[in-house]
Amino acid sequence: MTVSERLKIIQKASGLTQEKLAAKLGVSFVAFNNWITGKATPRPKALARIDALYRSLTGEREVPREALIGKKALVGKAQRAHRSVVREILSRRDLYDEFLLALTYHSNRIEGSALTENETAAILFENAALPNRSLAEQLEVKNHQAALEYLFREVRSGRGINEGFILQLHRILMNSVDSAAGSYRRHGVRILGTTVPTANYLSVPRLMKALVRDIRARRRDVISLCAEIHSQFEQIHPFADGNGRVGRLLMHAMLLKQNIPPAVIRQEKRRAYLKSLNVAQMDGDHSLLEDFVCDAVLEGFDILNG
Repeated sequence: MTVSERLKIIQKASGLTQEKLAAKLGVSFVAFNNWITGKATPRPKALARIDALYRSLTGEREVPREALIGKKALVGKAQRAHRSVVREILSRRDLYDEFLLALTYHSNRIEGSALTENETAAILFENAALPNRSLAEQLEVKNHQAALEYLFREVRSGRGINEGFILQLHRILMNSVDSAAGSYRRHGVRILGTTVPTANYLSVPRLMKALVRDIRARRRDVISLCAEIHSQFEQIHPFADGNGRVGRLLMHAMLLKQNIPPAVIRQEKRRAYLKSLNVAQMDGDHSLLEDFVCDAVLEGFDILNG
């Protein structure tokens, strides 16, 4: 299905004029008219908004194959434009700090942190202690910073992703927060707000070994692999706490190893993120999550190319 066809369906389903739809998508009437007549193609961020609106109006849970292929092609083109993404980020302090703030702030907010972006920046870059905020939330910021520093260092070294790497991410992230930091859980858990079944805790070590084998398997479609691994990791839920943040850190490492910047999953998109994850886990259809990862990766390229 082309962009033009999707826009025509959106207009029919919404009953809105082209002017109102253009305003809803945050673009000019001229741009919208060029898209719906097939004279021009939307940029990645606009395409993501169109896809989201299309799905919300039609109830369709599967991403149109052509749209996903197009986004993956954009990711591939951006990937080839950089010799070494990890070295580029580490060679520029301003760039590294921008990723550090974006990844830490949004990942913690997704998990319920009340800290603002400015407060997170003050803790990260000024070592500020905020008397009106909980010590645990402030510690989570510093721990996430340390986990990212470890992650970038390991990726730059060329060492592969293994169980030790994942356990160390958890150990750093949950330092002084969870007494079981760096250890797999030894009890049952459930994912709040979903009916997704998690793994029996006795199966966690075996399942994590299989997950690492899947990560290290050679595969051309990096986005597809990241979506599948992220879905599997969160369903295994290997730790008592910190699974969401560790799962996203693991995704960042996988992407960086393929010369792709970290996926910037913004807290404003938390609902769409969790929905795409739930569909992947319950229906076995990863297209929605792949589409979401593409958008998050393109956000990362926006920072990198800023």
